[in-house]
Amino acid sequence: MKPTPFAAGRVKRAGPTAPKIPPPRDTLLHEKARVLVTGAGGFIGSALVHELNRRGLRQIVVTDFLGEDEKWRNLLPLEFEDYVAAGEFLEVIDRDPDYYGKFAAVFHLGACSSTTVTDAAYVLENNYAYTKALCKWSLAMGARFVYASSAATYGDGSAGMDDKSENLRVFRPLNLYGYSKQLFDLYAWREEILPDIVGLKYFNVFGPNEYHKGDMRSLVCKAYEQIRSTGLIRLFKSYRPEYPDGGQQRDFIYVKDAVDMTLHLAEEETGGLFNVGSGVARTWADLATALFSALGQSPKIEFIEMPENIRGQYQYYTCAGISKLRDTGYSKPTTPLEEAVRDYAVNYLLPGKRLGE
Repeated sequence: MKPTPFAAGRVKRAGPTAPKIPPPRDTLLHEKARVLVTGAGGFIGSALVHELNRRGLRQIVVTDFLGEDEKWRNLLPLEFEDYVAAGEFLEVIDRDPDYYGKFAAVFHLGACSSTTVTDAAYVLENNYAYTKALCKWSLAMGARFVYASSAATYGDGSAGMDDKSENLRVFRPLNLYGYSKQLFDLYAWREEILPDIVGLKYFNVFGPNEYHKGDMRSLVCKAYEQIRSTGLIRLFKSYRPEYPDGGQQRDFIYVKDAVDMTLHLAEEETGGLFNVGSGVARTWADLATALFSALGQSPKIEFIEMPENIRGQYQYYTCAGISKLRDTGYSKPTTPLEEAVRDYAVNYLLPGKRLGE
């Protein structure tokens, strides 16, 4: 019999006279629930653990590939049950699926997220094969499986960015990272398990705890350092006449909103692919101006040439249609760009803080 994805998170009632009724739907992530978070030292992963802690959850097992960067510092303020190296976790459950016990939910946010890496074997092993193995184990164990797909699967947007589309094959990712995410989306669709799991197509997420990401940090984080060192922000020129320099548009979503949406979808009896964004496209110039304003400075922007190796895979416009998310009952407004940038700059970048500090 196919296990229900919510069985592990249900509250057990004591005593022979306890009423045999299903618990409320909001109990999947109750305070006693056990949760697994992969990529927990990373940007969105650590933000999600922080929010789980804020909601009272402490029985959290975290995994990651911690290298020589300082993303371990994202874990420092957080509370969790255990840390397990990501590779070790998969090896152990392959031998003994029950070794780490039962989980109410598995949030698989770990991946090689670089959009410029060229080692296809490495990326597909880490982003596709690992996800497939973890998903099979999660479903077999009766855990709710929520994983990070990506808006990068949409490619240049010529086939649309519709999370309601049932024809996933029309999308053509522009880079290896996007392709690795697309492969698992297609696998889940082909195996007819998408209705039983949740895939999240994160758009341009920014906010605290991304400091370790190097070139993959958001413009807000990189531009803050530019302003401190040079007094200005450098943006790429446009190579398409319909977009002025700095007029390229993105759907920027604050990490706190992205995490809130993620946890909402984990709680809902729904499945499939969902866009996670603000639903509004703003320009790079808007973002730069918001940062200058948050720092109390007048905008000073310099436009520079885009490296030739990324011109052919550059997205000029992204915008997340989030009506599918709204249809699940998520009614909260997203944080306006200027307000989100101000919170990030004033409360985290300026004092050098991470979430939970």
